[in-house]
Amino acid sequence: MVAENSSVTEFVLAGLTHQPGLQAPLFLLFLGSYVATAAGNLGLLALIGLSAHLHTPMYFFLYHLSLIDFCYSTAITPKMLAGFVSDRNVISYAGCMTQLFFFLFFVVSESFVLSAMAYDRYVAICDPLAYAATVSPRVCLLLASGVYAMGLARAAAHTACMARLTFCARSLVDHYMCDILPLLELSCTSTRVNVLVVYVGVGIDIGVPTLTIFVSYALILSSILRIRSSRGRSKAFSTCSSHLMAVSLFFGSGAFMYLKPSSLLPLSQGKVSSLFYTIVVPMLNPLIYSLRNKDVKAALKKTWSKTKSKSVTLSPDQGAIGTAGKGLFSFHK
Repeated sequence: MVAENSSVTEFVLAGLTHQPGLQAPLFLLFLGSYVATAAGNLGLLALIGLSAHLHTPMYFFLYHLSLIDFCYSTAITPKMLAGFVSDRNVISYAGCMTQLFFFLFFVVSESFVLSAMAYDRYVAICDPLAYAATVSPRVCLLLASGVYAMGLARAAAHTACMARLTFCARSLVDHYMCDILPLLELSCTSTRVNVLVVYVGVGIDIGVPTLTIFVSYALILSSILRIRSSRGRSKAFSTCSSHLMAVSLFFGSGAFMYLKPSSLLPLSQGKVSSLFYTIVVPMLNPLIYSLRNKDVKAALKKTWSKTKSKSVTLSPDQGAIGTAGKGLFSFHK
């Protein structure tokens, strides 16, 4: 990608703070968070792939959520960490557009995979007898394809609109990454089309998944209130609370960043709010979705015990583990 319409060949990322005394502590803090994010999400990917009894629609979507979280955290955090230890945090024009594309691709994909997970929980709680037929492997694959298609479409649209702008002498991006709004501030040509695409795109990317999640959970709540067993209600509420916590953090911070008037929140403060959906949410998702889940804990203990024993004889479960990749698309009933 060449900046043919711009005299700017590179950008300087301002980072989170200009105070030298905070650089080292922030570097260690975000390095630890990235290690935790990578370990949690990669560990969850491996566990779901190796544990045959986790090859269900619920964990199919969780698998893709972990993959997305790891990828978009990797697209952002390493460059941010480099900014803490370098005197001048420079990124090329092509590198900036590439980071913008992958960030948008994964963050939009996450918003839609969260809505797919809400739909999965709705069917499981409200219509359990038809669950196997309604959320079949084919339906799951179609939903996953739609998730990534939406991410690709939005990323391509925003990046193409950004590439048409002319960036003149100003090259200091008031952010720790190449994001839409900070880059629009540097344009010396009209950004009306870009702003329109932002509001329409973000309205769809936040509005459609939010509506899907809201309707799903309204029906789930109605169904839960009809459950006579207090234990059944408690279990259902526990499942919903974990998902709603992640949804609130992700969509709340995203809407706060992109749908607010710029006069109410300067970009220098908005970039702090963006830490929630770029750093905090990918780190917390493995915890709130899996470590509180009995099935995942049991699978972890079982996998760990098999690794320690190093048994040569394959049990039926181990044979299933050997075909984990295929099992992800052949769900257990």
